[in-house]
Amino acid sequence: MKCSVFIATSADGYIATAEGSVDWLHSAGNQDADMSENPDMGFNDFIASVDCMIMGRKCMETLAAFNLPPEQWPYGNIKIYVLSNSIKVTPENLRDKVEMYSGDILTLVNRLDGEGYKNAYIDGGATITSFLNHQLINEMIITKAPVVLGNGIPLFGKVAQPIKLEQASAQAFPNDYIQVRYTVRYL
Repeated sequence: MKCSVFIATSADGYIATAEGSVDWLHSAGNQDADMSENPDMGFNDFIASVDCMIMGRKCMETLAAFNLPPEQWPYGNIKIYVLSNSIKVTPENLRDKVEMYSGDILTLVNRLDGEGYKNAYIDGGATITSFLNHQLINEMIITKAPVVLGNGIPLFGKVAQPIKLEQASAQAFPNDYIQVRYTVRYL
């Protein structure tokens, strides 16, 4: 099963403020830019390419706090698993959208692969780092917002060994965001 990352960071590599806020994503960049050609910077195409998602607990809590109405739910009908050893009950507003999982990551990936899933979307800093340490991430699409936070929650935690990123391609958007796509190779 292919495991892919699609995530936004600040220019200095943070995925959220120290308090967990991602509000800066909506105010960064050129707000007057014409984004009519690619308003979501490839997100909908990416979501159409995956058939399941694995996210961390903090990511789920942020998503739950948005309290999105059904018409704004960004993930369609893909199966979503939330990794958590501390929370066993899904927040009420996500109850029909996500399933909690505590246990070994390799066991979950092997189970999903056995059930026929082909491409998993991996989200959340700690979850991405854990998947990298298990050598499970195949590609990363990182969109850099034109803002320097100076502090916050970094995209990557401690990795067990160096990881090589290859076959880089980049796209600049009219709103001054830059998206870089990498293939991941483990040394």
